[in-house]
Amino acid sequence: MLPPFTVVIPCFNEQARIGETLRVTLEYLTANAPESELIVVNDGSTDETGAIARKILGETNLQTRLLENFPNRGKGSAVRSGLLAAREPIGLFSDADLSTPLEETPKLMEPIAKGEVDIAFGSRALDRSLIGIHQPWQREQGGRVFNLLVRVATGLPFWDTQCGFKAFRLDVCRPILEAARVKGFAFDVELLLLAKRGGLRIREIPVRWNHAQGSKVSFFRDSVRMLREVIALSAQA
Repeated sequence: MLPPFTVVIPCFNEQARIGETLRVTLEYLTANAPESELIVVNDGSTDETGAIARKILGETNLQTRLLENFPNRGKGSAVRSGLLAAREPIGLFSDADLSTPLEETPKLMEPIAKGEVDIAFGSRALDRSLIGIHQPWQREQGGRVFNLLVRVATGLPFWDTQCGFKAFRLDVCRPILEAARVKGFAFDVELLLLAKRGGLRIREIPVRWNHAQGSKVSFFRDSVRMLREVIALSAQA
């Protein structure tokens, strides 16, 4: 059994899969960490995401909450609001598509629970043999280039800052969550950069991963925006 922790799932217009995602998550928590809580952050969805989430969360005995952001504030804001609302000592956020299976959770939870690290996050880059379904070639290569640019621009020593599967020891990470300002998809880079500057212990951990259709990231538009955000972060003292 895992120690109690908080799962945060940010979602925006995910009516097609949020129901299955929440059922899988609740089943996993019931079997492996029944005293944990699940927080869903509906980030200004214009479809039935909120209604579906509300119905499913109302059918479980586990601790659950639905946070509503209106209008849409961006994934960074959604993740931070969920983690800052967490009641358990460890918070884990997962993308709504569950590209990293929840069965990989112990890889992140155990080093934090043992006091070895303050942040543990999943990586597709450290062992690519763990990738089951790959992204389209263009997107995968673009991700590699982006992470190389992140390393050069920020000095962060990590190979995959963008995998949506990260866990935080919240007592020491709360200050960086409160200080972070990036609202978009580069929020991961900002959190890791603030943690590194703050002397927190960070570990990148290889995890299984499968590409899921329906990504909300526009390859060209959001890549340019993320690069701008990273450049701005690298210029900060």
